[in-house]
Amino acid sequence: MDALHANAMAMATEILDLPALAARLPRHARLFGLDLGTKTIGIAMSDVERRIATPLETIRRVKFSIDVKRLVELAQSFDIKGLVVGLPLNMDGTEGPRSQATRSFVRNLAIHTDLPVTFWDERLSTAAVTRSLIEQDATRAKRAQVVDRMAAAYILQGLLDRMAVMARENDPSPGSEGPFYT
Repeated sequence: MDALHANAMAMATEILDLPALAARLPRHARLFGLDLGTKTIGIAMSDVERRIATPLETIRRVKFSIDVKRLVELAQSFDIKGLVVGLPLNMDGTEGPRSQATRSFVRNLAIHTDLPVTFWDERLSTAAVTRSLIEQDATRAKRAQVVDRMAAAYILQGLLDRMAVMARENDPSPGSEGPFYT
């Protein structure tokens, strides 16, 4: 076995469902949200209490190894403990070529990081963000500059909101914020 394959086996990014990811996360761990496009990767980051998603950066895609190097550098610098990747499902919920490309990206990412990954339905995320920016009278140039990282924040915020609901369901006592925020 060569060094590259040994490294890939050692890192092995795990793809988890949301409950498994939530259970695995240490207290006060940040997450990245990713909106994978063909030309860009939008990145958003949660706060340490995992309540708010904030747009962070847009990576202009050049080559997989270069793109992932930047992604991993950012994840390390912010001490990220998990990735939420938008899964572009068709409107009927089926997976098409873009979903397959997203899954392939995550499989290839395993060589470069051991961060656990979960997928989040991203249908209409870019459309919702674009509509919001238009309502704010953002110019076309400004929208193009920020839409990808804002879509990543939209994706991540959806997951964070679901985690908060799960936390309340697991600890329904009045005033409790659940196990994810202790």
